[in-house]
Amino acid sequence: MAVVSTNLRDLLASTLESLRPDADAGLIEVWVVDNASTDGSPEMVRERFSWVSLVASEENVGYGTAVNMVAERTRTEWIAAANEDIEIRPGAIARLLAAARDHPDAALVAPRLELPDGSTQHSVHPFPTLWLTVLFNLGLHHLSRRLADHLCLEGHWDPGKPRSVDWAMATFLLARRSAWEEVGGFDRAQWMHAEDLDIAWRLRRAGWRTRYEPSAEVFHVGSAASKKAFGDELMTRFMAASYGWQARRRSPAIARAIALVNCAGVAARLAALQPLARVRGGRFAESRDQCRYWLGVHRTGLASRAELLSRR
Repeated sequence: MAVVSTNLRDLLASTLESLRPDADAGLIEVWVVDNASTDGSPEMVRERFSWVSLVASEENVGYGTAVNMVAERTRTEWIAAANEDIEIRPGAIARLLAAARDHPDAALVAPRLELPDGSTQHSVHPFPTLWLTVLFNLGLHHLSRRLADHLCLEGHWDPGKPRSVDWAMATFLLARRSAWEEVGGFDRAQWMHAEDLDIAWRLRRAGWRTRYEPSAEVFHVGSAASKKAFGDELMTRFMAASYGWQARRRSPAIARAIALVNCAGVAARLAALQPLARVRGGRFAESRDQCRYWLGVHRTGLASRAELLSRR
């Protein structure tokens, strides 16, 4: 179990407390990789959690590289990657292991993520492809509830259904070591964001699957480290990393084509909302502002080839 932490000492302590029962039972071996925290996190781990192995990095190496560091130091059959803003619900790890054993083609198994308001976080997604982008922006997913659920689109999927998915957020992921080592773990080029998308993509190309197991529940505060680091720029940074990944793994032309379709779709919705927002205001004005925001976010995918390929 690799818990990656950066300047979130109190949340890290809650995460480790939630892991203690499984550690005491010998089910897991817990490691913390601290990414150059200045809030006393490493000292707290040493003083309060002597049963945890600590790697105190002098620089922020990012999420994927931090997990790789633990994988290189261990020999367990399974590797789990975790944020420092989660709490493991009783029995969650055992259920993830059982699901992995029941599905030998699954390289990654993801739990249901529970948000502070009690709702289920939308944590599984389809791979970003041009056809999917066109389908979504034309609104065709509204014509088929089954298709929308199959694609795991936000607001249209059944979070209580166990299934194979394209990729799942690395907030918490259980990985089969044999598959992990086959593809080389997380790509160090993805410093933060899209490392989960990337490894699931490479595993799929190698013949492996990603599994979603909702009976395993993990509480998630929600992007605590990312929000602290990037603030209002969080989604822009995330989408920039995603478009950069598309450019590196597929091609800059595909990345820019997907961004262009997204921008065109948002621009069309914005044009339709403008007169309604001026006349009626309220939710129409709010939707207009959201469209303006997303137009700016997707414009990150229209960067030059060199800039796209340099993004981590």
